[in-house]
Order: sequence, then C-alpha cells, then structure tokens
Amino acid sequence: MYILGIETSCDETAASIIKADKKTGKVIVLSNIISSQIEIHQKYGGVVPEVAAREHVLNILPVIDEALSKAKISNKKLDLIAITKGPGLITSLMTGMETVRTLAFAWDKPVIEVNHIEGHIYSNFINPESKINFPAIILTVSGGHTNLVLMDKTRKIKIIGETLDDAAGEAFDKGSKMMELGYPGGPIISKYAEQYQQKNVLNNVSDIKLPRPMLNSNNNNFSFSGLKTALLYQLQKDDSWTKRIDEYCFEYQQAIIDVLIGKTIKAAQKTGAKTVMLSGGVSANRALRACLKTAVNQKLTKVNFLVPAHEYTTDNAAMIATAGFFTSLTGKLTNFTKLRVNPSLQLK
Repeated sequence: MYILGIETSCDETAASIIKADKKTGKVIVLSNIISSQIEIHQKYGGVVPEVAAREHVLNILPVIDEALSKAKISNKKLDLIAITKGPGLITSLMTGMETVRTLAFAWDKPVIEVNHIEGHIYSNFINPESKINFPAIILTVSGGHTNLVLMDKTRKIKIIGETLDDAAGEAFDKGSKMMELGYPGGPIISKYAEQYQQKNVLNNVSDIKLPRPMLNSNNNNFSFSGLKTALLYQLQKDDSWTKRIDEYCFEYQQAIIDVLIGKTIKAAQKTGAKTVMLSGGVSANRALRACLKTAVNQKLTKVNFLVPAHEYTTDNAAMIATAGFFTSLTGKLTNFTKLRVNPSLQLK
C-alpha cells in the first residue's frame, strides 16, 4: 500500500510517500521532503509559534506536490494519508490537520492520525539494520520529550519513564544559550565536544564536574533542570569559561549522555528487553549513538541495538507514514471524506 505522511508539529514542513507491505511489514521510502525553518528561527534563539505556522501555510502544498513527484505516483494511487495529531505547537498542527481534511475530501482517502512520539519510535522500523525482537526498549529524545518506552510483540506501547521537567534536547538548547553559542544547541555543543575529544584523545576526562541528575534513582524518570542550573553556577564562578568552551560542552554533553544511557540500560535489564532502540532528534548526536551502542554490547546479553538513519532522526514525514502504516493494521481510521454541512445552509 502507498501512504502519504505529513508532519507539521513544530518548525519542519514535511511530506513523504512510503510503500508498505502488509504481509512482511517492510517499508520502502519513495520520497521524504523536508522544508526546514531553522535559519528563520535562529535569530530568535528558538521557535516562534506564529512564525512557524505562517511558514507551514506557505510550504505545505508545495512540499506535498514535491513528495508525490519524487515518488513518481499520483494521489489516485494513495491508499492512506497519515498526519501528526500531536503533541506539538497547536497552530503548526492545525495547518497540517486542516490541509489533510481538505485533501481527504478532495481525493476521497482515509486518514490515520499519528502521535508524534510514536512517529519517532517507528523511525526504527524503516530499513532496520537487524531484526527487531520483543520486548523492546525505546529511548526517545528530542527537544520537547524524553521518554523510555516499552513495546511488546503486538507493538503495544507503554511509557515506563519520562522527564519530570526539561527534555534532553531542551537542555542542549538552554545550555548552548548560557554559553552564548546559538541555536539549535545540540549540534553546536556536539561540535565543540568533539573538538575537545580530538585534543584529548588519550584522556577524555574533564576537570569540570557537573552532576548526573537522578542517575541512581529507583525509577526510569529523568530530570535535566538541575543540570542546567549547575552549568549556570559553574559558568558564573569561572572567569575563564569562554576560553574553555570546548571542555564545558564536552562535560555538559557527557552528563546528559550518561543519564540517558544509565536509565536505558537499567530499564532494559529490568524488563528483559531483547532490543534497544534510540529515536528522536537528539538521536542524531554521534556521541550518544556510539556510547549507547557500546553500553548495550557490553552490559546486555544478546540484545540488538537499533538507531534510525540520520535522515529519519529529526522531524520528518517518513516516520509519520510508517507509524501510520503499522497503526492502520489494527487502528481505526478517521473519515475525513465527508464534510459536515449545516442543514440550514443546504439548498432547498
């Protein structure tokens, strides 16, 4: 079956066409188009909802047209439309949802509504490098969410851990702002951290010591607000911090990674997971990917580790289409093919 996926939860306008096999569960991405607004929002130091919504209105139809064109199919061949229903910025989500309502009516197509976090989770089901055995633990980390999710063999999802305050991606952004590095913070901090590692190949240890919040707590939850505060206090008392930016970035990033990995490994051990997956925008972080893979190989027995290709880590529509496909196998479709009409407005 052919599925059109549409994603407008934040500041990326995205559309994708996938071809999915109901018997095998195999997903082939035929097109994955993303119109990013990062350069627009950089001058504000973060995403401005009103600006994001206006850009979605301008870009969504051209992006959908490009996705269909690149996939070399017409809307008549589509079997389903998958759309992000949330969570996200309400005005951005409304743009995508109202567009889909119109297309579903015009094209006479069924619609499946997809949770954005489930989309990130299912990015691991696009051309997986190894077999997905269940139960599976999925660490989902992005700018707005940090969750540990347990998936059983029926693909039923249960959240077993989440952040109590800030998400890991938000912690990267706020840390970058404190160090006057710019937005988005994750890639910038990662770049400086790598520079520090290259200069200290034999001893990747920092003299700067930041906390690892809740690392040893008896639950699967996260907290990063205390880490941000600790960084702020450390910068305030260090007059030479601007000369040690790379070292600060290394320690700050490592503190976040240590917590994410520690919690994930403990959850996998406790649940008897046979697969560990990583997903979400922060999963593009090379250090996190490498460290989690090493930890899984060293501390877990016969457990597969999966992480999506870089193009499916940040917000994209291929993951929404893929989540829509698997959800449609057991989920209820939304009928947008008929518009509600006020009886008083009908022609006599």
